[in-house]
Amino acid sequence: MLLFSMLLLFIATCVGGWLVLFPDGRDAVADTLARLVRQAGRRWQALQRRGNGHAVGALAVARTGAGRLGALMHQHPLLAGVVLLLVLLPPLAALLLASRQGLPELDERQRAVNEQVASLLRGERLVAPPAPPPAVFTTAEVTLVRPQLAGANRNWDLLDQDFAQRLLTVFRVMREQHGYEMVLLEGYRSPERQNELADAGGHVTNARAFQSYHQFGLAGDCAFLRDGKLVISERDAWAMRGYQLYGEVAEAAGLTWGGRWKMMDFGHTELRGRRR
Repeated sequence: MLLFSMLLLFIATCVGGWLVLFPDGRDAVADTLARLVRQAGRRWQALQRRGNGHAVGALAVARTGAGRLGALMHQHPLLAGVVLLLVLLPPLAALLLASRQGLPELDERQRAVNEQVASLLRGERLVAPPAPPPAVFTTAEVTLVRPQLAGANRNWDLLDQDFAQRLLTVFRVMREQHGYEMVLLEGYRSPERQNELADAGGHVTNARAFQSYHQFGLAGDCAFLRDGKLVISERDAWAMRGYQLYGEVAEAAGLTWGGRWKMMDFGHTELRGRRR
């Protein structure tokens, strides 16, 4: 459809340029259109006067009109070609596009993820895992990437229950299907902490108090545990692969993934439309 639209735009530009650059052609087109409108009006009036019974006269009028149209096309072949092209292109393009359309191939792995997520969301209510020791969140490697992480709230009970169940489902799929152990870095965030993070600069967050789903318990920042150590850095190839899988599973669970944003936040997910 994009190519078709570009083609129509090109044709319209050419016709418009021709009409602008060649006054004689513009006048001829205007005179032709005016004459056709007048003739059509006269023929319509004549048919109304003669009534419905004069079918032969109407046929003769039609033949006369067809003959004059043929003469007009012979006198102005360029204009006739452009009109014919504009008339034929839409159905031809529709036929070509329809013949090439098909259902997208089904990703078997993604289907398995969707089915597992749907099954878990319909089934048992999952229980939040025990939080790792506080020292896990204050190592030099973690502090280098997330210096404000020490003051984060990781209490699952403060999260919206629907969001919490979806996120716990994501954690379970990531562990059972992909082998990634996940941990909640921050869930509920107070308005005061939100403003503190915003004051730290746009590289942290651009959202101020009550402009983030964290204030409503509908957002969570997550990362991975590997050999008992917290891995956050996106420069780690293993973690980056995990973030990509995490985004797929989170979206299958109906969550919005921050990895698709302009300012990418790979560990962030949120449940939109549920602000309390």
